[in-house]
Amino acid sequence: MTSGSTAAVSPWFVRPHTTLHPARIFGFPFSGSGASAFSAWPAALDDVEVCPVQFPGRENRLGHPHYGTFEDLAAGLAEPLQPLLDRPYAFFGHCSGALPAYETVLRLAELGLPGPECLIVSGQPAPHDAASDPMLAMTEAQLRGEVESFVRSRGIEPRPDMIDMGLSVLLRDHAAARAYRRPEPVAIRCPIVVLHWRDDPDVDLDALQGWRQYSDSVDFRTLDGGRYDFMDAPDELRKSLTDWRPR
Repeated sequence: MTSGSTAAVSPWFVRPHTTLHPARIFGFPFSGSGASAFSAWPAALDDVEVCPVQFPGRENRLGHPHYGTFEDLAAGLAEPLQPLLDRPYAFFGHCSGALPAYETVLRLAELGLPGPECLIVSGQPAPHDAASDPMLAMTEAQLRGEVESFVRSRGIEPRPDMIDMGLSVLLRDHAAARAYRRPEPVAIRCPIVVLHWRDDPDVDLDALQGWRQYSDSVDFRTLDGGRYDFMDAPDELRKSLTDWRPR
């Protein structure tokens, strides 16, 4: 174990946490994916430790029961998060991952636990607009095509068993996304940074404006790239991931 590492790793996380950095950022993956969505990110961005969150029912947690709903996901994550809230932190959620990230902020507030310094949401309409996501209207065949396209975009030739497994995860995640209802905005105490990807064909800047109702401080930023370019942690994104930290 490296110097500064904690003694145990919860299944909710894929990396040992350290005490070497003064701040943390927790990454919430998009539907159908897991913590590996952040595998190309460095272990730390400047002095901010990167902590990918691993949802149950995928990757190394494939044998764990699916989380069911975003609210249940937030409730399950609150306890393993608690010992890691000993320093300033932020949440980052890409696409549908932004929704359980937001729900986790609400859950932590209900429990009286320290909240994040910032919620960073990427390419995802606000919770009360979440049902408008065009992917939720896709058929199973169309979703299979999305999985195949995504795998190829990462330089991997998809095998049928790989696609079957990915589709199985995606279908359960989409069921949770379809069931999610937040009809009225509930504001949170921290600032929100809303990231729009210039080449995203499905989510334009107008679709993200609903986030204005969720905090007194909402900052919109447009980044170069498409829906999955966040996975490579481009320099333009890194600034948004770290400029919230206390100086």
